[in-house]
Amino acid sequence: MASVTARMSSSRIPSVKRIPIANSMAEKLIPAAFRCPISLDLMKDPVTLHTGITYDRRSIEAWLELGNLTCPVTKQALENEDLVPNHSIRRMIQDWCVANRCLGIERIPTPRIPVTPTQVSDLLSEISVACRRGDNARCRELARKIKALGRESERNRRCIISGGAGRVLSNCFSELAAESLENPRAGVMDEILAALAAFLPLDEGSYLQLASPKPLDSIVSVLKSADLEGRLNAALVLKELASSSPPDRIEVVARTDGLIEALVKLIEKPISPRATNASMVTAFYLVASSERIAARFVEMGIVSLLLEILVDSEKSMCEKALGVLDGVLSCSRGREMASAHSLAVPVLVKKTSRVADMETEFAVSALWKLCKNDDEGERVVEALQAGAFQKLLLLLQVGCKGTTKEKVSDLLKLLNRKKRSSECIETVDLRGLKRSF
Repeated sequence: MASVTARMSSSRIPSVKRIPIANSMAEKLIPAAFRCPISLDLMKDPVTLHTGITYDRRSIEAWLELGNLTCPVTKQALENEDLVPNHSIRRMIQDWCVANRCLGIERIPTPRIPVTPTQVSDLLSEISVACRRGDNARCRELARKIKALGRESERNRRCIISGGAGRVLSNCFSELAAESLENPRAGVMDEILAALAAFLPLDEGSYLQLASPKPLDSIVSVLKSADLEGRLNAALVLKELASSSPPDRIEVVARTDGLIEALVKLIEKPISPRATNASMVTAFYLVASSERIAARFVEMGIVSLLLEILVDSEKSMCEKALGVLDGVLSCSRGREMASAHSLAVPVLVKKTSRVADMETEFAVSALWKLCKNDDEGERVVEALQAGAFQKLLLLLQVGCKGTTKEKVSDLLKLLNRKKRSSECIETVDLRGLKRSF
């Protein structure tokens, strides 16, 4: 075994996390023939190359994905990359596990055979034919089947994506949406949307199919439904559309009737962390696209909602909330609503203390927008009282770059003008502030 490792040392060896057996004695008893030559672990899914050498599927697939075109052990050039399941070795390993279960060794399960590109192609062709034929029951069944295959393993998912699943499924969804939104088609559209959500990211052709009025109407209809899984799938697909579409297509997405209201509701009344995250990312891209769209979010009460999230949520959600808030403060109505809220300035000042972090950049930008457009100087004074001068000065000294540095410098100038006439305090207890909701 050592000589094999030595011969492989000069090649690109995949990084495969070892999963050693808990009992060290059992680990030593594993026969060499049962160990993968790459990971040196007990093989869970033994497969054989045409060179005659058997490897664990996970290890050899990682080797091939790195671009290696040789057999790791023999160094022979690979005529093909076919991996043939070695059922004999697998059964021998299972028997060995059973014989040594007294040492705490569990029997390895019989692995599922991965889907092949040919199977994917045939399945997608069937879905297309069933959709064109109007066979909703068959189309629904096939969409459910391909989604299940994708969930079996990451390898299956990649194979299905590379086979063009996004393009076929988005085309089917668009065709169904163009015909009707009534109940007879709702079930099959839900299944296709669920399959689409399972095979993200989508290619450009899929985006163009889905980012059209009719499909968007259907997605929003699902987003507003009572079905929790459907709402999550709709949120995930919308996130992909918003984050990957060019500006002119984002306008089309944002103009979809009921979309903004549904997104805000999903943020206000969460159904799952993934759905909230997807809704927040979608909102970020939409508010950044134009002040008119940002103003629509403001009218839906997004400002107070985001400030509440910033007080109580964990870091990753706070970062997204700050990004959306910074976007809505680009419009005058957003700044007006934030200025009238008792939490806005203290929260933003507090969030500037995370050095060299996206959260800091958004917080500085949002605070700058409030203070820069504050003709009466009330927000500047409020920022001083919340300890902004010290925090921003420290941020400048520690180091920040680009536009964030410019905004910090600008804010310090604004604050310095009011500094002599205002009392500065180090921190503000946010819990003691009266909330307007």
